[in-house]
Amino acid sequence: MSTNQDDATVVEPSSGSNDYPLSRVPPTVRYGWFRVAVQRFGQMSALTQFLLGSTLGFSMTFWNAFWAITLGALILELFTIFVGFIGVKEGLNTSLLARWTGFGSAGSAVIGLILAVSLIGWFGIQSGVSAAGLAQLMPFLPIWAWALIFGLVVTAIVLKGFLGMQWVANITVPIFIILVGWAVIAELTKHSVGTLVVSPAPGPTMPLLSGVTLVAGSFIAGAVITPDMTRYNRTRADVVKQTVVGITLGEYAVGLSGVLLAHAVKSADVTNIVMSSVGWVGIIVIIFGTLKINDWNLYSGGLGFVNFIDTVFHKKVSRPLVTAIIGVLGTVLAAFGILNFFTGFLTILSVTFPPIVGIVLAEYFVVKKWRPQLEETRATGAMPSTSPTWVPATLVIWLLSSLVAQFVPWGLGPVNAVVAAFLLYFIAGKTGLLRSIGESKTERVDA
Repeated sequence: MSTNQDDATVVEPSSGSNDYPLSRVPPTVRYGWFRVAVQRFGQMSALTQFLLGSTLGFSMTFWNAFWAITLGALILELFTIFVGFIGVKEGLNTSLLARWTGFGSAGSAVIGLILAVSLIGWFGIQSGVSAAGLAQLMPFLPIWAWALIFGLVVTAIVLKGFLGMQWVANITVPIFIILVGWAVIAELTKHSVGTLVVSPAPGPTMPLLSGVTLVAGSFIAGAVITPDMTRYNRTRADVVKQTVVGITLGEYAVGLSGVLLAHAVKSADVTNIVMSSVGWVGIIVIIFGTLKINDWNLYSGGLGFVNFIDTVFHKKVSRPLVTAIIGVLGTVLAAFGILNFFTGFLTILSVTFPPIVGIVLAEYFVVKKWRPQLEETRATGAMPSTSPTWVPATLVIWLLSSLVAQFVPWGLGPVNAVVAAFLLYFIAGKTGLLRSIGESKTERVDA
């Protein structure tokens, strides 16, 4: 895409693997809903959803787990669809979009950094999980060596960008579904499904509200980074279809399978569940289930770092180059088990994600203080020439809403944070508190 509309015009190749980290995705390189839906389902059918289902099944009756998944999935779908609408309309990734949805350029850099650190951390940790499975399946190499191999393979995939990840999803998602189906059928044929459905929770009881919170909170980071994916969609209808299909099938097909298997084997350990069902094939389930969530962890983390470097250091860097560097770093940290010491820190970071959803939705759909800048340049495919640098009120709202998610004991933590952020931002917008400090120029990017 090349144009000379103004200084803020971004010039990037219409093909290749850079994937427009600092510009809009043009209509000519967008995809139909089903192709993107395969990737969404790949995220939602990942190992984490299997683990979520087994955790619910170990501590809840089948029907309580069913309602926890249903209510939690409904909340996720609503948040994800509306955030996805912004992505498809503007063609911008999450951290870049934040410049004009309440956070300003400096705030968007903070978002990019937090998302990147968190996602790369989980990338490394899940690489370690897959490495443990690979070492069990093929013990001729130690876990640390398999962690290096797995992490570097995922990094190589993400270097190819959205298109490369699409090809991997086309292969791994169907195989994952088949193998999960095999594991479920192999184990459930040893039991009466009717008995499992009415059996009590094998472990300590979990309240329904806690189960809903667990489901809604498990993918809230996925809702935040939804524009990274939906910027490749063509219409709002595409976003709705891919979200409903991806989240519904992912939560029900994989999540409820985990619930039933937890009841069958009386364990919440997903590795033991799949291994007891289909032996070594279960390891392949774990590896493929981790692969499709891990490539998106690395991909979105890379986009966040590119925006951070652009904003803070005024350097235009290649997305594949950044991906390679952080992918190798995350892989090495995973191989030596260092990231396992930071799971608490990464969990704390996760409470900062829900307020981002509330602020972005409030600004874009209700307050609209900076939305006109996006609208003025959308038709040409250019970027707004400037953005606010700091919006102090937004940062205060972000902090307060994160504290709500962490410390308010009633209700659903992630939902509380989204609602609190939405309402506080709305009030700030109507009372004139949304004042920017400084103005940042959107610099030209050459191919």
